[in-house]
Amino acid sequence: MRTKPPSEAALRRVRDIILRADPSMRERVQYGITFSSTKSGDFGAFVRYSEPGVNLRLHRGGRLRGRYPHLEGTVAKRIRIADVRQASARAAELRSMVKEWCALGDAARGRGRPR
Repeated sequence: MRTKPPSEAALRRVRDIILRADPSMRERVQYGITFSSTKSGDFGAFVRYSEPGVNLRLHRGGRLRGRYPHLEGTVAKRIRIADVRQASARAAELRSMVKEWCALGDAARGRGRPR
């Protein structure tokens, strides 16, 4: 039996923002978790989606150097989004994170130094 996430609309909005931010961004499901990835590696994964709100974990988020006020943590960072309205309000920040991630190339995987 499948259960819809309580914040499905917000999750879909965040997903659309990420996938449309850069043409190299793709999506895959592994271990029942949806990952957004490029050829350089995973950008982020939706975690704890059985709970209200959207939790997007950026496993290598510490490589991002831009100023992202809603990004929490040190190395493995995350952004929490309560609902569709908040997802739309943070769309520019999400797009900037994706664009920076894609620009990192091999440095995103740890093969070089982040800029």
